[in-house]
Amino acid sequence: MKFKFPFAIIAVFFLIHTHVSGQEFLFEFGKSQGLESLVSDKKPEEIPLKWFNVNTEKETWYFEGDELVCKGLPIGVIRSEKQYENFIMYIEWKHMEAGGNSGTFVWSSAVPGDNRLPDGVEVQMLELDWVNQNKKDGVLPPIAYVHGELFGVGGVTTVPDNPRGTRSKSIENRCLGKGQWNTYVVVCVDGVIKLSVNGKFVNGISQSSQKKGYICLESEGAPIHFRNLKITELPAGVTSVDQIAPLISNN
Repeated sequence: MKFKFPFAIIAVFFLIHTHVSGQEFLFEFGKSQGLESLVSDKKPEEIPLKWFNVNTEKETWYFEGDELVCKGLPIGVIRSEKQYENFIMYIEWKHMEAGGNSGTFVWSSAVPGDNRLPDGVEVQMLELDWVNQNKKDGVLPPIAYVHGELFGVGGVTTVPDNPRGTRSKSIENRCLGKGQWNTYVVVCVDGVIKLSVNGKFVNGISQSSQKKGYICLESEGAPIHFRNLKITELPAGVTSVDQIAPLISNN
């Protein structure tokens, strides 16, 4: 009998840390497709992507035609219905205010931290004037900060291709300013991420400590528009349990 009580505690602990509470369905935006879309002449099957609220408001997000608009407040994220491991994400975005801040998270648990944002690897989306608005001791931050900086957050660690501390900065400035569309291609495979900005690969990370999880879109204080989101799923890799974000039930 003396072994049953500790075992029960361990079992409860395991359940708590592998299955968090459900979150509310919001809308469909974007499409997912399989690997056959890259290798077959046939029209690929496309499945609408469903998005769930994590800690924003319904009024934070709305549609203008085929564009998803985020008002920017409250700060927080929405998440994909399912988790992704190896995939290619194509997304177009534009800021509407000088110095606007946003981004997308990949391989995320979609559980808010103290700053209302989750863990995972963030793919930064800052408007070009952000550096002018955030001088430190009169010194401008590097312009490379705004166009696709990659970094682990919430305890997720990575090895940067182009180090700026623990973060990885783009090696060429290709980002366009407010009111102009930017195109990101984010290739995520086995803990490695390579980012293309407006037609050229300029940044990357490797050895992500978490390499399967949710995709999140971020609301971080400024209006941003998204369109033409497409996820192409790739074959799975060898991923251990501790490299997978906890599963969330979809109510």
